[in-house]
Amino acid sequence: MKPLMHTGRIRRLLVRSTNWIGDAVMTTPAVRSIRRNFPGARITLLAKPWVLPVFAHSPHVDGFLVYDVQGRHRGLAGRWRLVNDIRRGRFDAVILLQNAFEAALITAAAGIPVRIGFDTDGRALLLTHPVRRPVGIRQRHQTDYYLQILRGVGLVAGDSRLELPLAEADRQQAARRLADEGLDPNLPLVGLNPSATFGPAKQWPEERYAALGDWIADRYRARILIFGGPGDASLGRRIADVMRTRPVNLAGRTDLAEAMALIGMLDLFVTNDSGLMHVAAALDVPLVAIFGSTNPVATGPWGSRSRVVRTDVPCSPCLQPTCRYGHLDCMRRITVARLQQEAAAVLDPP
Repeated sequence: MKPLMHTGRIRRLLVRSTNWIGDAVMTTPAVRSIRRNFPGARITLLAKPWVLPVFAHSPHVDGFLVYDVQGRHRGLAGRWRLVNDIRRGRFDAVILLQNAFEAALITAAAGIPVRIGFDTDGRALLLTHPVRRPVGIRQRHQTDYYLQILRGVGLVAGDSRLELPLAEADRQQAARRLADEGLDPNLPLVGLNPSATFGPAKQWPEERYAALGDWIADRYRARILIFGGPGDASLGRRIADVMRTRPVNLAGRTDLAEAMALIGMLDLFVTNDSGLMHVAAALDVPLVAIFGSTNPVATGPWGSRSRVVRTDVPCSPCLQPTCRYGHLDCMRRITVARLQQEAAAVLDPP
């Protein structure tokens, strides 16, 4: 371990965010710890546009540098513009929470004198303070994975509590959305999130989401919201079309800030392993998370009101985007009745 000396001399600090919403949420304990280690520094977060809402209202970040990979920073010429954008920030140090070789290369090319990150992906020579990734770290929760970067250079790593402040304006927009849909505010509000990135192996069958939504609506007179990202509009429509009760299909109809505010209002969130699952955990919303191909030990919802549902099959977790055998036993063995039990455990009065 090469300790980081004279932290007080670091006045301008760049933090390279991860690229996915769920990963970004799981870095919030590390970002909080970075602020505690550098209380007098100006901290700038370098992030791609779609994860910025996770940190938009963080008290631990002073400014943002947008990595506009689809616009200003697209292609090789765009990467060079990013190097110059970073160079203009005159940063004293960078902490790379993102693991890619490119993250180290760009910050080294920008001439940042202190560069901290894991020594993986062939980038050790590009870092001034490479951190050896401990054996077995992948078998611990991913929040600890990011905190280990700080420990690796002698910084203090705080607790692993997730943190996701929301703006009052976003909360008000979410409330207006529910009012515009004509939903009774006195009835339970339940969200279903049938989508997931990284392939269909993470997705519980959509017809089972529809059946579960109908059961919850009938039993609890609940209002049902269907969530999903920009590419999930058709998935949301298919589920809404086969449900007997009328859900509000929000798939593809909200930005991330509004989706987070709506999730914060839920009485229950039923979800695949996804970025929005981590949002719900960070907001301390009661949730039931369905796991198949991925590992809940490493990427499960890190919250006190979270419940994980999975089945023991020999090939799970395989961490593959599609089922190599074609039958997706890890998901299909999870029945609607099992999810009904989990939902009832949350929604039934004590």
